[in-house]
Amino acid sequence: MIHIDEIRIRLLRMPLVRFFETSFGRTTERRVLLVEVVQDGISGWGEVTAGEHPFFNEEWTLSAYEIVREYVAPKLLNRKLENAAEVGKLSAGIRGHNMARAGVECAVWDLEARLRNEPLFKRIGGGARAAIPCGVSIGIQDTVDDLLERIETELSAGYQRIKLKIKPGWDIDVLRAVRQRFPEIQLTADANSAYTLKDLEHLKRIDEFGLNYVEQPLSHDDIIDHATLQRSLATPICLDECIRAPRHAEQAIELGAARVINIKLGRVGGFANAIRIHDIAQAAGVPVWCGGMLEAGIGRAHNIAMASLPNFVLPGDVSASKRYWARDIIQPEVTVDARGNIALPQGVGFGFEVDQDRLREVTYVQETVEA
Repeated sequence: MIHIDEIRIRLLRMPLVRFFETSFGRTTERRVLLVEVVQDGISGWGEVTAGEHPFFNEEWTLSAYEIVREYVAPKLLNRKLENAAEVGKLSAGIRGHNMARAGVECAVWDLEARLRNEPLFKRIGGGARAAIPCGVSIGIQDTVDDLLERIETELSAGYQRIKLKIKPGWDIDVLRAVRQRFPEIQLTADANSAYTLKDLEHLKRIDEFGLNYVEQPLSHDDIIDHATLQRSLATPICLDECIRAPRHAEQAIELGAARVINIKLGRVGGFANAIRIHDIAQAAGVPVWCGGMLEAGIGRAHNIAMASLPNFVLPGDVSASKRYWARDIIQPEVTVDARGNIALPQGVGFGFEVDQDRLREVTYVQETVEA
C-alpha cells in the first residue's frame, strides 16, 4: 500500500556543457524541476521534463511547478494507493500538463519499486534487454563543418544512431553533406513541427538520403496531415509531439501516419500511458524508441528503465551524462560503452544514487507539500 507523507519539489539551475539548438531556439542552461515523494522516510524521485519556455508544448518549468504544487501534489496526500498505476487517475481531471503530472507519477513508481526492494525496470515490466542501445540527438550548429565534426566525435564514442535537428534553411544541403561524409551510418532527422503540407515537394527530397525516419515534420498537434505526407514519402514518418495519449497512437497507426513512434515519459503523462502506447505499437508491428528532453540524471534513469521494454528496438536519445553536464545529480553518472550501449542498472528503484551535495549546489527553490 502506498501512502505519501509529503512531497518535496525543487527547481534546479544546470548549465549545459554545450548549447543545444532546435527549430524552437537555442538552450544553454536547463531549469530542472524535481519531485521527491516520501513515505515512512523512503523517497521516490521524479523529474518534470518541461523546457524553459512553452515551445515544445504548452508547458514550461515554472508552469509545471505551479501545477505540481497546487493541483497534483494535494491529490496524492491523505490517499492510500494500491500501486503507482493509480496515480494518473487522480490527476486525470487536469487538462493537458502531462509533463507536470508525469513527474509526480514517475516519482511514485520509483517509490513503489524502493518499497518493494526491486529495480524500477522490473516494476514496470521491463528488462527485455541487459543494455540499452543509444543514439544521439545533435542540435543545429553554427556551420556544416561544426556539425560534421560533432558527428565524428559522437560516432567515435560508439553511438549507434545520429539524429539531426532540421528546419527550413538547415535541411537538404545539410543532410546531403552528412550523407556524403558518412554514407553508412544510421541517420534520422527531427523537424520539431517546422514544416507544413505546403512544403510537400521540398520534403519529398528527403527520400534521397536513406534516413531511418523523419520525425514530426508537421504541426505538433496533427495526425491527419502526417498521414497525407506519409503517402508521398518513402522515408518512414516518426511521430513525437502529437502522441500524448494511447488513443493518439491508435489513431496514428490506423491512419498510416506513424511507421515509428517516439515515446517520451513526460509527453505522454508517465509510465502507465507509456506502457500502454508501447503495447499498442508492439501489437501493430510499429517500433518505438525513447526520446530525450535534455534530462538530468533522474529523468535519464527513468528513460533507461522504460527503454528496457521489449518493443524499444531502435536506438533512443538516452546518452551519457557527460554529453550535457559537467556534473550530473546522480552517482554514478550514466555512461555509454564503446559499442554505444548503456548497461541496465540493477539497483533498487531507478538504479542510481542521488548526489545530495550536487543537488544542494544547483537547487535554487525548494518547497515541501505536506498532508
